[in-house]
Amino acid sequence: MELLPIKRAVLSVTDKSGLPELARFLVAAGVELVSTGGTKKLLTDEGLPVTAVSEVTGFPEILGGRVKTLHPAIHGGILADKDNPEHLATLAAHGIKPFDMVVVNLYAFEKALAQKLPLPAMVEQIDIGGPTLLRASAKNFNSILVVPDPAFYPQVMDTLAQNAMRAPLPLRQKTAAATFRKTSTYDDAIATYLANA
Repeated sequence: MELLPIKRAVLSVTDKSGLPELARFLVAAGVELVSTGGTKKLLTDEGLPVTAVSEVTGFPEILGGRVKTLHPAIHGGILADKDNPEHLATLAAHGIKPFDMVVVNLYAFEKALAQKLPLPAMVEQIDIGGPTLLRASAKNFNSILVVPDPAFYPQVMDTLAQNAMRAPLPLRQKTAAATFRKTSTYDDAIATYLANA
């Protein structure tokens, strides 16, 4: 798909810088926002309409927040190839709405390292849902725009504004590459810590 219409987005971030501006831009263009925890609270406090992930999944956050987005209603909507009629039929059969954009950044593991927390506390700083969302979206860049860092927000908004809220394939491929680089660096930091803890 050369130009991907952006109609529905998942937003779940640790670094909330620039997010209100991006979210307002998306809402003004009619994009439906789906979010989790602190990100949802920020968007609600900004007066923006946002749907909780738990409303989409029909399942509450569990295990102290360890499980929020790991659900077929989220990942089916992210991983479906929009050029594949069988994928679209499967979504329809299960009542899953596709997503077009995923805005996620990760728990700040390296900041936690600087605090020299004990091992059990460091383990709780290992993000699972975030990297899973990012990797799923980056894999499916043909059908999803993944935004892994606030540094991309200005370019994303400018490009969408210039293309009638459609994300061009080169932008999607660029952010997918940046996403895999980011998750690779993140995993390497964790592996290095655990090997030496």
